[in-house]
Amino acid sequence: MSRKISFMLLAAMAFVLTSCEAIGTIFKAGMYWGFIVVALVIGLIIWLFTRSRK
Repeated sequence: MSRKISFMLLAAMAFVLTSCEAIGTIFKAGMYWGFIVVALVIGLIIWLFTRSRK
């Protein structure tokens, strides 16, 4: 019986740790996309500002 409980605990830990790692990867990707989008928006604003001054 204790062997079965140990296996179930090990399996549960594997699923929990894997899902936390996946969530961490998603947040890292989101952060990089956020930086890219902010840089593009700033570039677009600068481009529109310089174009409207001509």
